Amino acid sequence: MAKREISLRERALAMLARREHTRAEMTRKLSQHTDSPEQIEPLLDALAARGWLSEARFAESRANALARKFGSRKIEHDLRSRGVSAEVVERSVEQARVHELQNCRAVWQRKFGALPQDAAERGRQMRFLAGRGFSAEAVRLVLKAGDTD
Repeated sequence: MAKREISLRERALAMLARREHTRAEMTRKLSQHTDSPEQIEPLLDALAARGWLSEARFAESRANALARKFGSRKIEHDLRSRGVSAEVVERSVEQARVHELQNCRAVWQRKFGALPQDAAERGRQMRFLAGRGFSAEAVRLVLKAGDTD
C-alpha cells in the first residue's frame, strides 16, 4: 500500500497541534516539504487569520516556560532569535520583569541556598545568576537578602 502524501496544510496543523510556533519557524520547517516556497506565505496568512498561528501566544508560552530558569534578558534574546517581532518581545519581557526577583530568588535557592561566605563565592553566585539572564538589580537584591524575604 502506497504511503499517502501529507499536504502542507496538514503538516502545518500537526505542528501547531503539538506546540505554538513563530511564523519564521513554520516557514523554515514547511519549506523542507515543498518545491514552491510561494505556497507557504498564503498558508501561514490563512492560519493566522483563523487564530491558529499566533506570535503573541508563542511568545507568552515560551516566556512562561523560560521564566522558571532564566531572567528577562535571556528570555528577550531567545524570543528575538526565534524571529518574534520587537513589540511582542517587549510585551513578553515586561511581563517577565514583573516576577524576575521572585524567579531569581527561586533559581538561587535551588542552586545555592546559602549566602556566600567570601568574595570568591559571591562572585561565583553573581556570575551564575547573571549568566541566566537575571538583571543586576535582581541578583544584588537576592544575594543581599538571601532567603529571608
